[in-house]
Amino acid sequence: MPEVKQSILSSLNKRLDLVKPGAIRAFDNEISSIPDILKLTLGEPDFNVPDHIKQAAIDSINNDDSHYAASNGKIELRQAAADFLKDRYDLDYDAQEEIIATVGATEAIYTVLTSILNEGDKVLLPTPIFPLYIPITLIDGAEPVFMDTSANGFVLSPEMLKAAIAEHGDKIKAIVLNFPSNPTGVTYTAEEVQALADVLRDTNIIVISDEIYSELTYDAKHASMAKYLPEQTILLNGVSKSHAMTGYRIGFLAAPAPLVARLGLIHQFTITTATNSAMVAATEALSTAAGKQDTLDMKAEYQKRRDYVYDQMTQLGFTVPKPNGAFYIFAKIPAELSQDDVAFARDLAYKNKLALIPGSAFGPGGEGYVRISYAASMTTLQEAMKRLGEYIKESAQA
Repeated sequence: MPEVKQSILSSLNKRLDLVKPGAIRAFDNEISSIPDILKLTLGEPDFNVPDHIKQAAIDSINNDDSHYAASNGKIELRQAAADFLKDRYDLDYDAQEEIIATVGATEAIYTVLTSILNEGDKVLLPTPIFPLYIPITLIDGAEPVFMDTSANGFVLSPEMLKAAIAEHGDKIKAIVLNFPSNPTGVTYTAEEVQALADVLRDTNIIVISDEIYSELTYDAKHASMAKYLPEQTILLNGVSKSHAMTGYRIGFLAAPAPLVARLGLIHQFTITTATNSAMVAATEALSTAAGKQDTLDMKAEYQKRRDYVYDQMTQLGFTVPKPNGAFYIFAKIPAELSQDDVAFARDLAYKNKLALIPGSAFGPGGEGYVRISYAASMTTLQEAMKRLGEYIKESAQA
């Protein structure tokens, strides 16, 4: 392996020095070598992709669908996404001019932030939050502004939003809303979404509304920010969570046409276009009755798992806001145990071979918590709760 000159390394983009490796992946990598480790770390659905969706991808390959698609994605997929948004959330988007098919919601996040941010801009982030937004904001020369929601049940209130706007003023370019939330599983009611929209309406703040878990809500229908503030909202979604298609890497963004025209530039120069067979599979997932039923079946199973893990962890002494979406439990470590969430998670992994993600990986307000992904079989979750119970018992006796 040739040695790279230090002078070359030091000449790279200086903003890379602001970015650290993702804490979630770093912790997962650290504990993966532990023999017999049981991991509830990553947001990875354990379901297989439904057969009719796989067949659509296979047919695409067999039909030699192997040439460049339109940069913004196959029109069939964009139309399926528009119809999906209309059917599920009563949103109106033009498939031709207001939707871009992206390489997962991850590329959508990168495309949007890179397109809208200038040096010195600020991005409001209600925390705890999925941490990917932070390094992209930094690389783009902007500043993340954290709003700790832990004292308010992990919900951003209009008062908190008003205070942040008063403090940071015109430097605020955007706010990221991720709901149902990763890591907490908490989501917003229609009334709460509308209240935030009312605060933002008289500003120039762009709302990046990451609603990738919108199909996995358990106690109420999902309410999209795009319903209440469409002129300022860039909506992100996709099929990774709703149809267990994480490896297919298909997401989409929806926004008013003038915004999409600008977003399409970064999108085009970053990835050219998404993979044809994956787009065909996503079209099948979003546009068919079978695809809709697939999600309902998965959601019913997730809800059973949520109820089980919530009940078990509550009995073990964890304080848990009952999640009403996604597939995560965000649990406060019992007071008698170490409140250093990284130390707690590492100790649990090495002693009892159970891996959870430290809450501090998700920003201010996550300290002293752990995130559990219940996107695992009930058998796996039962074994996980057994190991967690044994760890707590052993810790109390120590």
